[in-house]
Amino acid sequence: MSTLVTGVAGFIGMHTAKSLLSKGHRVVGIDNLNHYYDPRLKKARLTQLESFDEFSFFKTDFATQSFVEEFTETHPQIDQVIHLGAQAGVRNSIDKPQDYMKSNLAGQLNILEYCRNLIEKNNNFKKLIYASSSSVYGANAKIPFSTNDRSDHPVSFYGATKKACEVMTHSYASLYKIPSIGLRFFTVYGPWGRPDMSPYLFTKNILDGEEINVFNNG
Repeated sequence: MSTLVTGVAGFIGMHTAKSLLSKGHRVVGIDNLNHYYDPRLKKARLTQLESFDEFSFFKTDFATQSFVEEFTETHPQIDQVIHLGAQAGVRNSIDKPQDYMKSNLAGQLNILEYCRNLIEKNNNFKKLIYASSSSVYGANAKIPFSTNDRSDHPVSFYGATKKACEVMTHSYASLYKIPSIGLRFFTVYGPWGRPDMSPYLFTKNILDGEEINVFNNG
């Protein structure tokens, strides 16, 4: 099976691609290697994938206007798309909302259009799996969370873009019969994790003997 993984140099993207490659799948990975955090970490993650013969990497931005046409022409035989690329970071979305509009909304639309083209050209297209976020639940006080909980009141702009992605995808799934699965990730951690996530920040502050910043009562 041939899989396109967006955000392949990211934490979840790298592990997803490595798992697929280990099972003998062909993986086409794309990432724009932006500077939201040190791109050297992203490049180091890519070295974990480059030893696989069935892996190919393209540095590109899926949110640009030219992406859909160009990638449809060069990669018309993708069997499934795992869309993990996005502008991450809840707090950063307050300061730079335009970045999130472009990457998360325009980017999601481009991926949906690409999948639509794949279905028209490739009868073997299986599905789109994309990253949503637990941020869509907003200030929900009910624990544990459930997919049946309300998700129409996100309190961050990042969460708002992720909810919009879910609605857009639902529309395309209905209009063009694109099999789609959205994954509402909570805090993800582990080897090769993002340096802006709490497990890394807590550990660094403890080792440096510094106080841990607590937001919104923890």
